[in-house]
Amino acid sequence: MEREEKKLVGEIKLEEKEWEKIKATIKNLIEYRDAIKMVLRGDVSLILKTIMGGGIILKASDIHLEPTEKEIKMRVRIDGILQEVIALEREIYKRLLSRIKLISGMKLNIFDRPQDGRFSIVAEYPIEIRVSSLPSEYGETIVMRILDPKNLIDVEQLGLRPDLFEVFEKEIKKPNGMIIVTGPTGSGKTTTLYAILRKIRNPEIKIITIEDPIEYKLEGIVQTQVDPKKGYDFANGLRAIVRQDPDVILVGEIRDLETAQIAIQAALTGHLVLSTLHTNDAAGTIARLVALGEKPVNIAPAINMAVAQRLVRKVCKKCVKFEDPTKEEIEKIKRAFEKIKREPPKIGKIPKIVGCKDCNFTGYRGRCGIFEILLVDDEMEKFILSFPSIAALREKAIEKGMIPMYHDGLLKVIEGITTIEEVERVASED
Repeated sequence: MEREEKKLVGEIKLEEKEWEKIKATIKNLIEYRDAIKMVLRGDVSLILKTIMGGGIILKASDIHLEPTEKEIKMRVRIDGILQEVIALEREIYKRLLSRIKLISGMKLNIFDRPQDGRFSIVAEYPIEIRVSSLPSEYGETIVMRILDPKNLIDVEQLGLRPDLFEVFEKEIKKPNGMIIVTGPTGSGKTTTLYAILRKIRNPEIKIITIEDPIEYKLEGIVQTQVDPKKGYDFANGLRAIVRQDPDVILVGEIRDLETAQIAIQAALTGHLVLSTLHTNDAAGTIARLVALGEKPVNIAPAINMAVAQRLVRKVCKKCVKFEDPTKEEIEKIKRAFEKIKREPPKIGKIPKIVGCKDCNFTGYRGRCGIFEILLVDDEMEKFILSFPSIAALREKAIEKGMIPMYHDGLLKVIEGITTIEEVERVASED
């Protein structure tokens, strides 16, 4: 019995029949709720399989279980937005919580401190689930992040305009320098970096990553994970990686001066370095590195490209309506482009959301990126050395051809990909 239990720890196996049944019965949130209701009185293992299997089918990124005074709310994040699924009884949640903690390697008797764990779902292929528990007023809240490798996409699928795609292709082929992707948590930075790695990997170059944590495993790439308890942080790890003769280095995030200095030094000594920073826009990249303590004289020659991005939801193709824009909408688009001294684009019919079963009545299905790219050429390098403000740097980049994120979003509205409301939800004009 003990051996059998050990096999169960860390893995949920969905047999072919179970997986096929979940795929056949769950196609939207209503069917997901009904499927969970059907199994609530049954075995806790079946409840968890239904919750996880349905989440995977609906392309949820996270599943949240949140105790309130009277019940436990279950919500899922789909296309970046949380949606309520079902309310669970406390007794059912107790069993579910114990099961989740057991398979994800968390301690069952600890409920007053945060814990982290992980397990995998094995259906057609393995999918890793990262689990976080947090003590709250009415019990432990659980968040399960679904890391489905099928969600990894290629550079061609990021949503780059043709001109930006050409810039990307040119920059990622360079043998040295830094490419920094910026944006808040959940803006798709890791997806973009992994798409770049998938594009450039080949047997002739060595790629090493240092991540916190490793979210997806990539073939043909050496991936390492930080472990501060053992003294392996970004700075120490990066120092060790440089001694491994890599051609390309991915640093999950630049958080401190030491990491920034080693990454910049690597970029200046023949390595292509990819990383992320938390800034609001591409111009803010320089200011953030200066704020960490690095000097513009080192930053300017090291950076090739700073990319800022957000994710917008795409309109549901099954229920979208295309209508003539209102006078206000036409004015808004024209004014935005005139502000950056660009010819306003031709505006035809634009998408308006409706909502159907297929998109869980949201009017949106799937996401794509909106981007702005700041390129550092000789002229921009000299400009950075004059310690410009973020506003001045942004103005200079626009003058040199950068289309800001907000405007990239408006171009995607005109193309029929998303709505003005969605662009304004994630990006501002200024």
